[in-house]
Amino acid sequence: MSQSMFMRARRPEQKEQRRAAILAVARELALESGVRNVTLGSVANAVGLAKSNVTRYFGTREEIYLELASACWRDWADEVGRRLAAGDDVLDVLAETLAERTLFCDLLGHTATSLEHNVSVEAARDFKRVVLGTVAELGAVVAQAHPDLTEGEGFELVAAASGLAGMLYPAANPPPTLREVYAQNPDLAAACVPFVPTLKRALAALAAGLPSLR
Repeated sequence: MSQSMFMRARRPEQKEQRRAAILAVARELALESGVRNVTLGSVANAVGLAKSNVTRYFGTREEIYLELASACWRDWADEVGRRLAAGDDVLDVLAETLAERTLFCDLLGHTATSLEHNVSVEAARDFKRVVLGTVAELGAVVAQAHPDLTEGEGFELVAAASGLAGMLYPAANPPPTLREVYAQNPDLAAACVPFVPTLKRALAALAAGLPSLR
């Protein structure tokens, strides 16, 4: 870390660089050890700042990860839109693009249980605008690619895909202790569900059933 990183950022571009550095470090730490294991102190240490300096840019650890989650939502929307425009199957696209985004899935699993807690009203509001806007955008794109669904049903399918991904990801990627349990007890291994097939089956059932509820 260069000495300039320790200097107080004064100009807008310096502040934006500092914010970007904090986000980049938080992202790498989460990819290495999981979102739940990253503290504000570990982010501060990795970026070369005191915790009090980090909170000049993000009020809490949770606000850092809500910002990263917003970026992940936008990135996912871009890729889903690209693949659907290329003519790929809706269910394949939703499941496979989520499986490719392990950090996003990890963040989805922690959003309601921890990341939306201990944040400012402004941070929570901005995050919800990103999420609802992205789901609405993707819902419309999904409805165009899946003619059996209305735009509202497309919204429901996208919302379900993200919600299920947050629940399935930890089950499909168990910690070392559970991996050992499953290896020693094959009768329990069914608890370690395959991510993509399980998600696709659930989404297929939902997509088939939604029109019958009109």
